[in-house]
Amino acid sequence: MNISDVMIHINETLSEEARTTLESAMQKVEGVVSPGFNEGKEHLLMVAYNPEKTNTAILLEKAREAGYTAQLVGM
Repeated sequence: MNISDVMIHINETLSEEARTTLESAMQKVEGVVSPGFNEGKEHLLMVAYNPEKTNTAILLEKAREAGYTAQLVGM
């Protein structure tokens, strides 16, 4: 299995609860291995995923479906 990762910038300021909820929503996407925020960088969501099962467009859309203004970083 190949693993890729993508960083998604969330424009809004998220509480700890909101970050946990978004991580949980991402975890439900088939192919997602590990979504997470790093302390001190609460606007950046790193998602490790299997590119054979999902892609960056789907992951970005999942963040937007959650009600956030988001964009891919470095793409």
